[in-house]
Parts: sequence; C-alpha cells; structure tokens
Amino acid sequence: MDPFTHTLVGLTAAKAGLERLSPLATTVCVLAANSPDSDVIVGLTTDRWNYLHHHRGITHSIVGVIGLVLVVPTLVWLIECGWARLRHRRAKPRYRGLLLASAIATATHPLMDWTNNYGVRPFLPWSGRWFYGDLVFIVDPYILLLAGGAAFLATSNRWPKIVLWALLGATFLSLSFVVGGRRDPGLEGAGVARIALLAGVVVLVTIRVVGVARARERIIAASALALVFFYWSGLAVAHGSALNAATLIANHSASQFNERVLRVVAMPTLANPTRWFCVFETDQAIYRFSVKLGTGSATDSLQVVDGYHTDAPEAVERYAKPTDQAAALTALASQDRRARILLDFARFPVAHVPEQDCVSQTIVQFSDLRYTKPGSGRGTFSLNVQVECASK
Repeated sequence: MDPFTHTLVGLTAAKAGLERLSPLATTVCVLAANSPDSDVIVGLTTDRWNYLHHHRGITHSIVGVIGLVLVVPTLVWLIECGWARLRHRRAKPRYRGLLLASAIATATHPLMDWTNNYGVRPFLPWSGRWFYGDLVFIVDPYILLLAGGAAFLATSNRWPKIVLWALLGATFLSLSFVVGGRRDPGLEGAGVARIALLAGVVVLVTIRVVGVARARERIIAASALALVFFYWSGLAVAHGSALNAATLIANHSASQFNERVLRVVAMPTLANPTRWFCVFETDQAIYRFSVKLGTGSATDSLQVVDGYHTDAPEAVERYAKPTDQAAALTALASQDRRARILLDFARFPVAHVPEQDCVSQTIVQFSDLRYTKPGSGRGTFSLNVQVECASK
C-alpha cells in the first residue's frame, strides 16, 4: 500500500487503544507502521533496478519484521532516555508498552502489502517466492477514508492539526486528478475514487463540526479498523467470483488456439470492486483482459486480439511467447542485468522482438503484463534491451 495508508493505519491503531500502553506509543505506532519501507534507502542510493530488486524484500519478511519490531521502540526509548537525562528528569516511556505497540503496528504493514497484486516475500532470505492477496488496489480510497477519517476525528483538536489535515486532504484530491489522466491497467476507477474522496471529506468535516465524535474517538478508531477487515472479506468474495469468470474466459480463449491454460489471476482495480483486471498464461501465450461482475455470461462477444497492436479496452489481448529466432534473441537479452531483475520480479513477464530480421542490432522489449505491455521501455515495469544480432 501507499505510505499515506500505512501512516494512517498506524495512527488509527494508536488511537484505538495502543497509545494507552505507554507515552510515545503513538509515535512508535506511526514509525513502526512505515518501518518495512525503510528499503527505500536502496532507491535513494542506487538505481531503480536495484530498488525493484530489493523493494518488499527482507524488511517485509518475517525475519525483517521481527527485527524492526525491536529496533523502532528501542530507538525511541533510547532517544527519550537520553533527552530526559539532559533535562534532568525521569524518562516516561514504558519499554514493554512500546514493544507491544511496535509489534502490532509493524505487522500491519506486510499484511496490507500482501492484499494487493504487488505481493510480498515473507520467507526471505531462505525463499524468494512472492505471495499475492489480489484483493485491494495499491491505493484504496475507501481504506484511506476509513483510517484517515478515524485519525482525523481523533486528532483534529487544534488549529495547526486541522490545517495539516486540510493539506493532506488536498494532496489526496490532487493525486486523484493526476491518476485520472493515466491509462495504466486498473486505473479506470479514478473518477469514482475522486467522488468517494470528496464525499468522504464532506461527511468527515460535517461530523467534526457537529461534534458527534467527541469522546467517542477510541470507539471510532477501533470500528474503522474492524471495517477494513470486513471490507477485505467482501473483496475476497468478489475476487472469487471474478476468478471464476476469468477462468471461463481463459479456457474459452485458449481453446481457439488449442492451448493449455497454466494459471489464471484476477487483480483489483482502483475504487471499483465490480471490475477486475485479469491475466492468464498458457503454454504458448499470455493474455490480459477485464472482467466486470454482474454483466451476464463471461464469454459473450469475446474477441481475442493481438495485444501488441491494439488498445481495445474490452478485448482479450494475446501476447505470444517468443519462438525460434525471437526466442534466441530474448534469451540473449535476458542476460542483461536489468532484464534479470525485471524477470525475477515479474509475475507475468512478456518479451517481444518487433524487428527480428536485423543486420547488426535489434531491440527486445520486456514488461510485466500486470502493469504495462511491451514497447514503452519506460518506467519500472518495462525495459528495452538492445542486442547484437550477429551474436545470436
């Protein structure tokens, strides 16, 4: 999930009762809820390919989380003890309380990251296998509203905090307009997300002005977290239906080419639990398409098209796996360091050679079909590799 969501969940968890464990428990909850993303330091000190390789790595694993559970409260406790000594007063935090708050808040991070289609690798360093929940889009406006709303009602008791919340709300709304201009898979619901955020802000401001939440902040925060779990449960049901529909489409489409279906996934889209972005792999190709629940037969009016040359939104796009000369060029390009990292990360790696009949050099296009298709050569999830044809 995004840093805003992790921060708001940590703050809401504190306001739901963890803050009572010790002074500075709220600070620990916010820091701990974000601590697994400390791997961002790799992206700041090296290139984007190293970041892709290490992001959601050891700091998101069971071993890493246990370490962070200990590190965050220990640092906060040591800093407070040092500051208290300088001020000639007794340190206030209770270490056991900080440790318990850190354990709960830190655990929310990999759990929430697992729910989306980016996935986590919980068994590093022993196993690099990815696990995917495929329930929630990478940014979910409803979770933002639940966690953010509870945190807002619990903390907006002074004008500086109200101004800070106003800036945060404006940031969310601005981002929704930026996202609305993109055509990435799964972003069709940007307009719905914008409306949900606007409506949610109006409701929250009204509740704050009327004073309904006064003296009920802890109950509201706990209820918001409970609602997140109920929301996940509802998405799990919708995901099951989408996966069944996707499987029907996969079998129907693969039969047209006498192919064998190897795996099928249904992934969430932004702000729309009824629309799912689906990908399936056969022994000869990888396909992608969208499923909308509640629209009749899943295989009605299906059309399989060449995914490299169309932007048809409702078509089943087919990306053939490289064969013969294209396979040889792809194998050569796969030796590139950047390609190895991308292929290790990609859940549905696709390779395409636009011009196979070359004299000296050509381009091999790689992408992870979850996020983009071959040809862009830009961004974290696609890559163009130049290869020497004479070496094939």
